Amino acid sequence: MLKRKYGDRSNWKRIIQREYAQKYVETEEFTGYITLLHMIEAREPLSIRYGEKDLTIIDNGYMWLQQFPFGKHHAITTTFDEKGDIVQWYIDISLENSLEGNRPYLDDLYLDIVVFPSGKVILLDEDELEAALKNRLIDQSMYDLAWEETKAILPLLHTHQLELIKLANVHKEMLIHSLS
Repeated sequence: MLKRKYGDRSNWKRIIQREYAQKYVETEEFTGYITLLHMIEAREPLSIRYGEKDLTIIDNGYMWLQQFPFGKHHAITTTFDEKGDIVQWYIDISLENSLEGNRPYLDDLYLDIVVFPSGKVILLDEDELEAALKNRLIDQSMYDLAWEETKAILPLLHTHQLELIKLANVHKEMLIHSLS
């Protein structure tokens, strides 16, 4: 069974006070849902260790913009700090992006890519994908799809051509005034 991740993150106990907005967007560059979660007050910060560095991804005033492109097998979460600066882009490789009960979601296919404002790119969770195949949580076609999508995205990242990353600030501005 794949883990389903919803854009509203309503199940998070870590966020004490929040604002949330979502919108369907259909433009030349993007078709799908965008969501914005403003973490007004977090119970405690959450930091992730990448190599030697700890990076805060949840804290008071932080925002998560999620882009769920229809017809694609990835979704992007852009983390903004309390000043509005981008901390990271986190790309989930997905079986599908869709809508359930007016809630955008992705079905996670384990592989993830992290991109930093410096341009550094890290591929994560290859071991989780291998374990999922071995333990029959996914089949061979899902495994192959995860790698195909990842191999299509990586060159775009290295040449700064992944459009969704370029649209992060635009999409945030589309939603920021709709937060409630």
